[in-house]
Amino acid sequence: DTYTPGLSCFCLIEMLSRVFNSTARLAAPAGKRFASLAAYEEYGSALFKGDVADAYLKAHGSSAALLDDPTWTEHSADIVAAAVLDWGIDNGADTYTHWFQPMAASGVRHGLTGQVHNKMLEFDRTTGKVAFDFKGKHLIRGETDGSSFPNGGLRATHTAGGYLAVDTSSNIFLRGDTIFIPSAFVSYYGAALDEKTPLLRSNEALNKEGCRLLKLMGYDPKSLVANIGLEQEIFLIPRDQYLRRMDLQMTGRTIMGKNAPRGQEMCDHYMAPLSTAQPALEAMQEMQAECWKMGIPLKTRHREVAPNQYEFAPLFGTNTTQIDQNVMVMQVIEEVAAKHGLAALLQEKPFNDVNGSGKHNNWSIGTADGVNLLNPDQLNAASGNPDAFAVVMSAIVAAVDEHGDLMRMAIASPGNDFRLGACEAPPAIVSTYLGDDMTAYMEGFKDGKTGEYKPGVKKMDLGTSSVLPISIPAEDRNRTSPFPYGGARFEFRAVGSAQNVSMVNTVLNMITAQKFKQFADAIEGGASPADVAKKALSDHWKVIFNGDNYDEANQEKLTADGVWRIDSGVEAIRTLSSDKNKAIFEEMGVMTGEECVAREAALHDHYTGTVEMEALCMVDMINQHILPSCRDAECGPVSELEAAVSTLKSAVAAIHAAETEYEKAQLARVLRLETMVDIREHCDAAEEVVPADMWTLATYKELLFLDQTDASYVM
Repeated sequence: DTYTPGLSCFCLIEMLSRVFNSTARLAAPAGKRFASLAAYEEYGSALFKGDVADAYLKAHGSSAALLDDPTWTEHSADIVAAAVLDWGIDNGADTYTHWFQPMAASGVRHGLTGQVHNKMLEFDRTTGKVAFDFKGKHLIRGETDGSSFPNGGLRATHTAGGYLAVDTSSNIFLRGDTIFIPSAFVSYYGAALDEKTPLLRSNEALNKEGCRLLKLMGYDPKSLVANIGLEQEIFLIPRDQYLRRMDLQMTGRTIMGKNAPRGQEMCDHYMAPLSTAQPALEAMQEMQAECWKMGIPLKTRHREVAPNQYEFAPLFGTNTTQIDQNVMVMQVIEEVAAKHGLAALLQEKPFNDVNGSGKHNNWSIGTADGVNLLNPDQLNAASGNPDAFAVVMSAIVAAVDEHGDLMRMAIASPGNDFRLGACEAPPAIVSTYLGDDMTAYMEGFKDGKTGEYKPGVKKMDLGTSSVLPISIPAEDRNRTSPFPYGGARFEFRAVGSAQNVSMVNTVLNMITAQKFKQFADAIEGGASPADVAKKALSDHWKVIFNGDNYDEANQEKLTADGVWRIDSGVEAIRTLSSDKNKAIFEEMGVMTGEECVAREAALHDHYTGTVEMEALCMVDMINQHILPSCRDAECGPVSELEAAVSTLKSAVAAIHAAETEYEKAQLARVLRLETMVDIREHCDAAEEVVPADMWTLATYKELLFLDQTDASYVM
């Protein structure tokens, strides 16, 4: 073992400190309360909200209540800016940035955001002195070059204006020396150039049409919000081995690599102890601590199924804040991992033949006074209408059936090519699971039967007096469904880990809002809410499926029944510009037809660019590593590998020659899922026969097993 004096002394001091504190607690007077929240006082200290904001705003004659009214940007921007400046300087932050989220960023842009950092200072050219300079005009608006971000033709070098406006629904925060101002990003003509703007528009549609429908059922809430909770899966691998893999560095996934003798077949990694003998736990603790300061309640951590795979999960919150927080969580994960000798992989499928990573999107709708529309007892009690919950559920079921293509489009990230339907994520068939009890209740409602929804509960006796019987839900969990109902929420399970989930939630909000609108229109036209909902259920019942979505026979049946199925991510992206989908985006005020076409082009470019990087990495890795190793060892499929290089170069050239973004993406998909898969077999065959000391690329064994291979961590 390596002896490190400084570290050993630290550990000894830490051990003695714990013993002393433990002894002190044991000797405490009777009745003394041991638990204290003092250790957690830093939570939210870097978030301009609540008590933190209140103290600084009061110094300028206002209070934190000012931030609850979005119109502060019109009449009190200077007051807020002055308070933010004081807060920042007191906490070591003298720089600000408008923090925005360009489209088509997953897998390539660190942190998924755009930002320009500006000092909150002015410089006197005469005296050479500085003074603070941060006013309302600096806070509420910024400007940048819109043409240098993916924009699908909405901007050009001669029409490049891009404008940033503060998003008042998400809190200002600081990290290090910088204040981050969450912002929307639009063109000179107001077209959305980002992920956030369509989401904010969809929130408006959901609020408007949802409140309208509820009022027609006897309930008049002040407002509605969409709440989400995001489960973030990642891989943590040794950084020294990561640096031996060009493909991981450039693309986030291994485009070649022979399977290790061990994978996940023993289910030994899932929720196993987080070991103190390797750096993953310490890194995760620091990630949580840093997020904690920014008011990100990163509550849960555990190992996931694949080797070196882990998960974080926060408490739920409003969709804008949760998405902003998740974007920052991903950045923190990557940066903190490097400090611990690790590399964090956020891509959906970094390794072959073990599980990839997702980001389960738990979605619900709540009122301003805390009533969850997906909780039957809460909604029916608040409305005094026993049918209210069934009507809301009917609208959502109808929306999923009618617009499953848009839901599939929303998860069409490049990394999901290898993940959907691979017995680790749901297939690309968009059905919904309600469970037997909820299905029976909705079927009874559809057929005119009355009664309350009473979810079943059963007692489980473990057969030992040491463990008393426990109550559990009568419903099992269906992990094969892309959109299961899980008791007061829907879980969109097919979302990719590297995604900004704004479009996912934009679509969920928008399609639900449209159904709420259609229901309200019919009710105002004289129909009863129950009759409108019953008809919708009858028309769309086929989308409810409680069985095994991995079973091929079930997949064929769902497809034959007309449930949306789009296997290709490229074709799913194509649906953005269909007449049906441009119409709903325009009807609900979320995007114009022009914005839909532009976003489709940007997403196809993103897909093609991702594949091209992978193909060029494969060329270099074959030429610079595999062929030299094979020749030195005088073994392996040399002629096949030499031919593969020509094949790859020709395929990339064909992509460049294609005329449209869609045609390029179609060719890229064939290159990625057919040509490169075949070539990988030759690469992996070479790895199998070349002696280990002559193989220059990090292997799956070296990349995937921190518990068994890490020798750098000293206790």
